[in-house]
Amino acid sequence: MDISRLRGIIPPLATPLYADGTLNTGAIPALVEYVLAAGVHGVFATGSQGEAFALSADEKRQVLDAVLAAANGRVPVMAGTGAITTRDAVALSRAAESAGADCLSVITPYFVTPAQDELYAHFAEVASAVSIPVLAYSNPSRTGGVRLTPDTLARLAADCPNIVGIKDSGGDLAEMAAMIRACPPGFRVFVGRDSLLYGALCYGAVGTVALSANLVPELFVGVYEAFGAGDHARARALQDRITLLRESLPGIGSYPAPVKAGLALLGVPVGPPRRPIFPLNEAQTERLRALLRQVGKDV
Repeated sequence: MDISRLRGIIPPLATPLYADGTLNTGAIPALVEYVLAAGVHGVFATGSQGEAFALSADEKRQVLDAVLAAANGRVPVMAGTGAITTRDAVALSRAAESAGADCLSVITPYFVTPAQDELYAHFAEVASAVSIPVLAYSNPSRTGGVRLTPDTLARLAADCPNIVGIKDSGGDLAEMAAMIRACPPGFRVFVGRDSLLYGALCYGAVGTVALSANLVPELFVGVYEAFGAGDHARARALQDRITLLRESLPGIGSYPAPVKAGLALLGVPVGPPRRPIFPLNEAQTERLRALLRQVGKDV
């Protein structure tokens, strides 16, 4: 694919489940249409908010197939294919390429703590196993502190032609800026922290993969478009609303339950999170409703 299409707002879609915890792929088209109607630039199947950590390989393939069918070529579809072992990441990546994914997002291994040379070898082997674009994914808070350094990322960008970018969820704009400086022009850096979209764009990021873009995709698209138009006051004002939402969600319920509950309030039901996480109770749901109204949603 033309990697210039990898830009803007890419929601990591929630994965719909029935009440008994089984997949509900029939609910995926409505979710895809909801975010596409807001003007997002891509969609991400089986990411973190999509509970990839709780899905089997077969379930991931079912979700990806459903997202690809729903998107129907209108925007790029990114697939999350990271795993603890290189062997499993390679298998998931090949399966996603075979299914028709436009690009891959590969999180660093977790539970184990590879050194930078081991991370380099891991990503290089995954990239060499497929022909479609690959974005590395660094999220230290979810992987026991494992992170890709700017130097390692620059090595990968230089040596692996299809490693074309990164989703950086480290939360450190200075380090993200170092990644941008270290890598060649055109390398696609996405910020993975909802509250940092405006700042990341100022440093040269091309967009965001942000979990609350499931709920308020129009606010994210608004920041991106206002920034592109040079309207920094509007971009900052919209960013403030996003930040209020994102920073309030952890106080309402356990991740990833608030986003799934919020989608139900917005008329796009995707069911509960997979256990051990509980769905929101009535009091939590009402707090979430009030928060969504505070940021401009009619719920």
